[in-house]
Amino acid sequence: MSILNDRSREIFRQIVDAYILTGDPVGSATLSKQLEVSLSPATVRNVMADLEESGLIYSPHTSAGRIPTEMGLRLFVDGMLELGNLTKQERNDIKIQCNNSGHNMEDVLTKAGSMLSGLSQCASVVMAPKKDRPLKHVEFVHLSPGRALVVMVSDGDDVENRIIDVPPGITPSALIQAANYINSKLHGHDFSEAKAQIEKEISVHEAELDLLAQNIVEQGLAVWAGTRDAGQISKESLIVRGQANLLDDLDAKEDLERIRLLFSDLERKKDLIELLGLAKNADGVRIFIGSENNLFSLSGSSVIAAPYMDEKNNLLGVIGVIGPTRLNYARIIPMVDYTAKIIGKII
Repeated sequence: MSILNDRSREIFRQIVDAYILTGDPVGSATLSKQLEVSLSPATVRNVMADLEESGLIYSPHTSAGRIPTEMGLRLFVDGMLELGNLTKQERNDIKIQCNNSGHNMEDVLTKAGSMLSGLSQCASVVMAPKKDRPLKHVEFVHLSPGRALVVMVSDGDDVENRIIDVPPGITPSALIQAANYINSKLHGHDFSEAKAQIEKEISVHEAELDLLAQNIVEQGLAVWAGTRDAGQISKESLIVRGQANLLDDLDAKEDLERIRLLFSDLERKKDLIELLGLAKNADGVRIFIGSENNLFSLSGSSVIAAPYMDEKNNLLGVIGVIGPTRLNYARIIPMVDYTAKIIGKII
Protein backbone atom coordinates (compact mmCIF):
# COMPACT_ATOMS: atom_id res chain seq x y z
CA MET A 1 0.00 0.00 0.00
CA SER A 2 2.88 2.38 0.71
CA ILE A 3 3.89 2.50 -2.96
CA LEU A 4 0.45 3.84 -4.01
CA ASN A 5 -0.26 7.55 -3.74
CA ASP A 6 -3.80 8.89 -3.23
CA ARG A 7 -4.45 9.17 -6.98
CA SER A 8 -3.30 5.60 -7.66
CA ARG A 9 -5.35 4.25 -4.77
CA GLU A 10 -8.52 5.92 -5.97
CA ILE A 11 -8.12 4.70 -9.55
CA PHE A 12 -7.27 1.21 -8.32
CA ARG A 13 -10.32 1.23 -6.04
CA GLN A 14 -12.59 2.26 -8.93
CA ILE A 15 -11.23 -0.59 -11.07
CA VAL A 16 -11.83 -3.15 -8.31
CA ASP A 17 -15.30 -1.80 -7.49
CA ALA A 18 -16.31 -1.98 -11.14
CA TYR A 19 -14.98 -5.53 -11.43
CA ILE A 20 -16.84 -6.71 -8.31
CA LEU A 21 -20.05 -5.04 -9.52
CA THR A 22 -20.06 -6.12 -13.17
CA GLY A 23 -17.04 -8.32 -13.84
CA ASP A 24 -16.22 -6.15 -16.85
CA PRO A 25 -12.93 -4.35 -17.61
CA VAL A 26 -12.99 -0.59 -17.17
CA GLY A 27 -11.08 1.88 -19.35
CA SER A 28 -9.41 5.22 -18.76
CA ALA A 29 -12.18 7.25 -20.42
CA THR A 30 -14.82 5.77 -18.11
CA LEU A 31 -12.63 6.18 -15.05
CA SER A 32 -11.85 9.82 -15.77
CA LYS A 33 -15.59 10.59 -15.62
CA GLN A 34 -16.15 8.69 -12.38
CA LEU A 35 -13.32 10.19 -10.32
CA GLU A 36 -14.13 12.93 -7.83
CA VAL A 37 -10.93 14.75 -8.83
CA SER A 38 -10.90 15.80 -12.49
CA LEU A 39 -8.23 13.90 -14.42
CA SER A 40 -7.76 13.53 -18.15
CA PRO A 41 -8.00 10.07 -19.76
CA ALA A 42 -4.30 10.37 -20.62
CA THR A 43 -3.37 10.90 -16.95
CA VAL A 44 -5.56 7.99 -15.92
CA ARG A 45 -3.89 5.80 -18.55
CA ASN A 46 -0.45 6.64 -17.11
CA VAL A 47 -1.59 5.66 -13.61
CA MET A 48 -3.14 2.46 -14.96
CA ALA A 49 0.15 1.63 -16.69
CA ASP A 50 1.97 1.98 -13.36
CA LEU A 51 -0.63 -0.23 -11.62
CA GLU A 52 -0.25 -2.84 -14.35
CA GLU A 53 3.53 -2.76 -14.05
CA SER A 54 3.12 -3.35 -10.32
CA GLY A 55 1.07 -6.47 -11.04
CA LEU A 56 -2.17 -5.13 -9.56
CA ILE A 57 -4.28 -4.94 -12.74
CA TYR A 58 -4.19 -6.45 -16.23
CA SER A 59 -6.05 -6.49 -19.52
CA PRO A 60 -8.01 -9.74 -20.05
CA HIS A 61 -8.02 -9.16 -23.82
CA THR A 62 -6.96 -6.58 -26.39
CA SER A 63 -9.33 -3.83 -25.21
CA ALA A 64 -8.13 -0.86 -23.21
CA GLY A 65 -10.07 -1.96 -20.13
CA ARG A 66 -8.41 -3.40 -17.03
CA ILE A 67 -9.46 -5.69 -14.17
CA PRO A 68 -7.59 -6.52 -10.94
CA THR A 69 -5.18 -9.44 -10.75
CA GLU A 70 -5.40 -11.94 -7.89
CA MET A 71 -2.56 -10.06 -6.21
CA GLY A 72 -4.50 -6.84 -6.70
CA LEU A 73 -7.61 -8.34 -5.14
CA ARG A 74 -5.56 -9.58 -2.19
CA LEU A 75 -4.08 -6.11 -1.71
CA PHE A 76 -7.57 -4.60 -1.89
CA VAL A 77 -9.08 -7.06 0.60
CA ASP A 78 -6.19 -6.77 3.07
CA GLY A 79 -5.56 -3.04 2.88
CA MET A 80 -8.44 -1.11 1.32
CA LEU A 81 -11.65 -3.03 1.89
CA GLU A 82 -14.27 -1.25 3.98
CA LEU A 83 -16.51 -3.90 5.48
CA GLY A 84 -20.21 -3.25 5.39
CA ASN A 85 -22.42 -3.69 8.43
CA LEU A 86 -25.30 -6.13 8.49
CA THR A 87 -28.60 -4.41 9.13
CA LYS A 88 -30.54 -5.20 12.29
CA GLN A 89 -33.10 -7.01 10.14
CA GLU A 90 -30.40 -9.14 8.49
CA ARG A 91 -28.95 -10.08 11.87
CA ASN A 92 -32.39 -11.02 13.18
CA ASP A 93 -33.14 -13.09 10.07
CA ILE A 94 -29.87 -15.04 10.40
CA LYS A 95 -30.43 -15.61 14.12
CA ILE A 96 -34.05 -16.72 13.66
CA GLN A 97 -33.30 -19.11 10.80
CA CYS A 98 -30.41 -20.73 12.69
CA ASN A 99 -32.42 -21.00 15.92
CA ASN A 100 -35.44 -22.47 14.14
CA SER A 101 -33.40 -25.27 12.61
CA GLY A 102 -33.68 -27.34 15.79
CA HIS A 103 -31.11 -28.55 18.27
CA ASN A 104 -29.62 -31.30 16.16
CA MET A 105 -26.15 -30.14 15.13
CA GLU A 106 -26.46 -31.51 11.60
CA ASP A 107 -29.76 -29.67 11.09
CA VAL A 108 -28.29 -26.41 12.37
CA LEU A 109 -25.28 -26.61 10.04
CA THR A 110 -27.40 -27.68 7.04
CA LYS A 111 -29.83 -24.79 7.58
CA ALA A 112 -27.01 -22.28 8.08
CA GLY A 113 -25.25 -23.45 4.91
CA SER A 114 -28.45 -23.17 2.85
CA MET A 115 -29.14 -19.73 4.28
CA LEU A 116 -25.64 -18.44 3.45
CA SER A 117 -25.92 -19.84 -0.05
CA GLY A 118 -29.20 -17.99 -0.57
CA LEU A 119 -28.05 -14.68 0.92
CA SER A 120 -24.74 -14.62 -0.96
CA GLN A 121 -26.01 -16.22 -4.19
CA CYS A 122 -22.96 -18.47 -4.00
CA ALA A 123 -22.21 -22.00 -2.84
CA SER A 124 -21.70 -22.61 0.86
CA VAL A 125 -19.18 -24.84 2.61
CA VAL A 126 -19.52 -26.33 6.09
CA MET A 127 -16.96 -28.29 8.08
CA ALA A 128 -18.65 -30.11 10.94
CA PRO A 129 -17.07 -30.44 14.38
CA LYS A 130 -14.33 -33.03 14.57
CA LYS A 131 -13.00 -34.47 17.79
CA ASP A 132 -9.33 -35.18 18.21
CA ARG A 133 -8.77 -38.71 17.00
CA PRO A 134 -5.91 -40.90 18.22
CA LEU A 135 -2.87 -40.31 16.04
CA LYS A 136 -0.70 -42.97 14.45
CA HIS A 137 2.11 -40.82 13.11
CA VAL A 138 3.34 -37.21 13.01
CA GLU A 139 6.04 -35.84 10.75
CA PHE A 140 7.61 -32.35 10.61
CA VAL A 141 8.93 -31.36 7.18
CA HIS A 142 11.31 -28.38 7.01
CA LEU A 143 10.12 -25.84 4.39
CA SER A 144 12.26 -22.79 5.08
CA PRO A 145 13.87 -21.13 8.12
CA GLY A 146 11.10 -20.73 10.69
CA ARG A 147 8.50 -22.69 8.66
CA ALA A 148 7.56 -26.37 8.62
CA LEU A 149 4.82 -28.66 7.31
CA VAL A 150 3.14 -30.94 9.86
CA VAL A 151 1.82 -34.21 8.43
CA MET A 152 -0.56 -36.00 10.82
CA VAL A 153 -1.95 -39.49 10.23
CA SER A 154 -4.81 -40.48 12.55
CA ASP A 155 -6.51 -43.78 13.21
CA GLY A 156 -8.43 -44.64 10.06
CA ASP A 157 -5.48 -43.37 7.99
CA ASP A 158 -6.90 -39.85 7.64
CA VAL A 159 -4.09 -37.48 6.67
CA GLU A 160 -4.03 -33.79 7.60
CA ASN A 161 -1.37 -31.24 6.63
CA ARG A 162 -0.75 -27.92 8.37
CA ILE A 163 1.93 -25.26 7.92
CA ILE A 164 3.38 -23.86 11.15
CA ASP A 165 5.92 -21.26 12.26
CA VAL A 166 8.56 -23.10 14.28
CA PRO A 167 10.56 -21.60 17.17
CA PRO A 168 13.85 -19.90 16.23
CA GLY A 169 16.83 -22.22 16.15
CA ILE A 170 14.89 -25.39 15.34
CA THR A 171 16.91 -27.14 12.62
CA PRO A 172 15.64 -29.75 10.10
CA SER A 173 17.45 -32.48 12.04
CA ALA A 174 15.86 -31.26 15.27
CA LEU A 175 12.44 -31.53 13.62
CA ILE A 176 13.17 -35.15 12.70
CA GLN A 177 14.26 -35.92 16.25
CA ALA A 178 11.15 -34.19 17.62
CA ALA A 179 8.88 -36.24 15.35
CA ASN A 180 10.58 -39.49 16.41
CA TYR A 181 10.16 -38.68 20.08
CA ILE A 182 6.57 -37.46 19.74
CA ASN A 183 5.61 -40.57 17.77
CA SER A 184 6.89 -42.73 20.63
CA LYS A 185 4.43 -40.92 22.92
CA LEU A 186 1.55 -40.44 20.48
CA HIS A 187 0.51 -43.93 19.46
CA GLY A 188 -3.10 -44.42 20.55
CA HIS A 189 -3.31 -40.90 21.99
CA ASP A 190 -4.44 -37.54 20.70
CA PHE A 191 -2.41 -34.33 20.91
CA SER A 192 -3.75 -33.32 24.32
CA GLU A 193 -2.93 -36.69 25.88
CA ALA A 194 0.57 -36.75 24.38
CA LYS A 195 1.21 -33.20 25.56
CA ALA A 196 0.05 -34.08 29.10
CA GLN A 197 2.40 -37.08 29.18
CA ILE A 198 5.40 -35.01 28.10
CA GLU A 199 4.54 -32.27 30.61
CA LYS A 200 4.41 -34.93 33.35
CA GLU A 201 7.88 -36.09 32.36
CA ILE A 202 9.10 -32.49 32.47
CA SER A 203 7.73 -32.12 36.00
CA VAL A 204 9.46 -35.31 37.18
CA HIS A 205 12.77 -34.30 35.62
CA GLU A 206 12.54 -30.80 37.10
CA ALA A 207 12.15 -32.30 40.57
CA GLU A 208 15.15 -34.57 39.97
CA LEU A 209 17.18 -31.63 38.69
CA ASP A 210 16.35 -29.53 41.76
CA LEU A 211 17.42 -32.31 44.11
CA LEU A 212 20.71 -32.97 42.33
CA ALA A 213 21.50 -29.27 42.10
CA GLN A 214 20.75 -28.80 45.78
CA ASN A 215 23.22 -31.55 46.70
CA ILE A 216 25.97 -30.10 44.52
CA VAL A 217 25.40 -26.55 45.83
CA GLU A 218 25.35 -27.69 49.46
CA GLN A 219 28.75 -29.30 48.93
CA GLY A 220 30.05 -25.92 47.80
CA LEU A 221 31.00 -27.30 44.39
CA ALA A 222 28.58 -25.16 42.34
CA VAL A 223 26.30 -22.14 42.42
CA TRP A 224 22.67 -22.43 41.28
CA ALA A 225 22.18 -19.29 39.16
CA GLY A 226 18.79 -19.97 37.60
CA THR A 227 15.27 -18.81 38.40
CA ARG A 228 11.95 -20.29 37.35
CA ASP A 229 9.17 -18.39 35.63
CA ALA A 230 5.64 -19.52 36.52
CA GLY A 231 4.68 -22.43 34.30
CA GLN A 232 7.79 -22.17 32.14
CA ILE A 233 11.27 -23.63 31.98
CA SER A 234 13.78 -20.85 32.34
CA LYS A 235 17.31 -20.73 30.94
CA GLU A 236 18.76 -22.01 34.21
CA SER A 237 22.44 -22.53 34.78
CA LEU A 238 24.76 -24.16 37.25
CA ILE A 239 28.05 -22.37 37.80
CA VAL A 240 30.60 -25.00 38.77
CA ARG A 241 33.39 -24.26 41.25
CA GLY A 242 36.04 -26.45 42.86
CA GLN A 243 36.55 -28.60 39.75
CA ALA A 244 39.60 -30.14 41.41
CA ASN A 245 37.41 -31.42 44.25
CA LEU A 246 35.13 -33.07 41.69
CA LEU A 247 38.03 -35.21 40.51
CA ASP A 248 38.17 -36.77 43.99
CA ASP A 249 34.39 -37.11 44.38
CA LEU A 250 33.03 -39.65 41.94
CA ASP A 251 29.43 -39.19 43.08
CA ALA A 252 29.61 -35.42 42.63
CA LYS A 253 31.06 -35.84 39.15
CA GLU A 254 28.27 -38.26 38.19
CA ASP A 255 25.66 -35.89 39.65
CA LEU A 256 27.05 -33.01 37.62
CA GLU A 257 26.88 -35.06 34.41
CA ARG A 258 23.31 -36.04 35.28
CA ILE A 259 22.44 -32.37 35.78
CA ARG A 260 23.89 -31.51 32.37
CA LEU A 261 21.79 -34.23 30.71
CA LEU A 262 18.64 -33.08 32.53
CA PHE A 263 19.17 -29.49 31.37
CA SER A 264 19.42 -30.72 27.80
CA ASP A 265 16.41 -33.02 28.14
CA LEU A 266 14.18 -30.36 29.68
CA GLU A 267 15.04 -27.84 26.98
CA ARG A 268 14.29 -30.40 24.26
CA LYS A 269 10.93 -31.33 25.79
CA LYS A 270 10.04 -27.67 26.12
CA ASP A 271 10.53 -27.33 22.34
CA LEU A 272 8.38 -30.45 21.81
CA ILE A 273 5.53 -28.95 23.83
CA GLU A 274 5.73 -25.80 21.72
CA LEU A 275 5.74 -27.80 18.48
CA LEU A 276 2.70 -29.80 19.61
CA GLY A 277 0.80 -26.63 20.42
CA LEU A 278 1.68 -25.06 17.08
CA ALA A 279 0.62 -28.15 15.16
CA LYS A 280 -2.70 -28.45 16.99
CA ASN A 281 -3.68 -24.78 16.83
CA ALA A 282 -2.29 -23.75 13.44
CA ASP A 283 -4.54 -21.11 11.96
CA GLY A 284 -5.71 -21.28 8.37
CA VAL A 285 -6.23 -18.26 6.10
CA ARG A 286 -9.89 -17.35 6.14
CA ILE A 287 -10.02 -15.66 2.74
CA PHE A 288 -8.61 -17.54 -0.26
CA ILE A 289 -8.53 -15.70 -3.58
CA GLY A 290 -8.14 -17.64 -6.82
CA SER A 291 -4.95 -19.70 -6.94
CA GLU A 292 -4.37 -19.17 -3.19
CA ASN A 293 -6.93 -21.94 -2.81
CA ASN A 294 -5.59 -25.13 -4.40
CA LEU A 295 -8.98 -26.84 -4.43
CA PHE A 296 -10.74 -24.19 -6.50
CA SER A 297 -7.83 -22.42 -8.21
CA LEU A 298 -8.63 -23.68 -11.72
CA SER A 299 -12.17 -22.37 -11.58
CA GLY A 300 -11.06 -18.88 -10.49
CA SER A 301 -13.00 -19.02 -7.24
CA SER A 302 -12.64 -17.42 -3.84
CA VAL A 303 -13.50 -18.82 -0.44
CA ILE A 304 -14.58 -16.81 2.60
CA ALA A 305 -14.75 -18.97 5.72
CA ALA A 306 -15.02 -18.38 9.48
CA PRO A 307 -14.52 -20.78 12.39
CA TYR A 308 -17.25 -21.37 14.92
CA MET A 309 -16.26 -21.94 18.54
CA ASP A 310 -17.77 -23.33 21.72
CA GLU A 311 -18.16 -21.30 24.92
CA LYS A 312 -14.50 -21.94 25.78
CA ASN A 313 -13.30 -20.72 22.37
CA ASN A 314 -12.40 -24.24 21.28
CA LEU A 315 -12.56 -24.64 17.50
CA LEU A 316 -15.54 -26.76 16.46
CA GLY A 317 -15.68 -26.32 12.70
CA VAL A 318 -15.79 -23.89 9.80
CA ILE A 319 -18.59 -22.39 7.69
CA GLY A 320 -18.18 -20.23 4.61
CA VAL A 321 -19.00 -19.26 1.06
CA ILE A 322 -17.44 -20.23 -2.29
CA GLY A 323 -17.92 -17.97 -5.28
CA PRO A 324 -16.17 -16.13 -8.12
CA THR A 325 -13.15 -13.96 -7.31
CA ARG A 326 -15.35 -10.89 -7.79
CA LEU A 327 -17.30 -11.73 -4.66
CA ASN A 328 -18.87 -8.85 -2.77
CA TYR A 329 -16.26 -9.22 -0.02
CA ALA A 330 -17.49 -6.20 1.96
CA ARG A 331 -20.94 -7.75 2.36
CA ILE A 332 -20.16 -11.47 2.58
CA ILE A 333 -17.29 -11.32 5.10
CA PRO A 334 -19.45 -9.90 7.94
CA MET A 335 -22.32 -12.19 6.90
CA VAL A 336 -20.17 -15.32 7.24
CA ASP A 337 -18.56 -14.08 10.46
CA TYR A 338 -21.89 -13.31 12.14
CA THR A 339 -23.39 -16.66 11.06
CA ALA A 340 -20.39 -18.50 12.53
CA LYS A 341 -20.85 -16.69 15.87
CA ILE A 342 -24.55 -17.54 15.98
CA ILE A 343 -23.83 -21.21 15.23
CA GLY A 344 -21.24 -21.29 18.02
CA LYS A 345 -23.81 -19.93 20.51
CA ILE A 346 -26.46 -22.44 19.44
CA ILE A 347 -24.12 -25.43 19.61
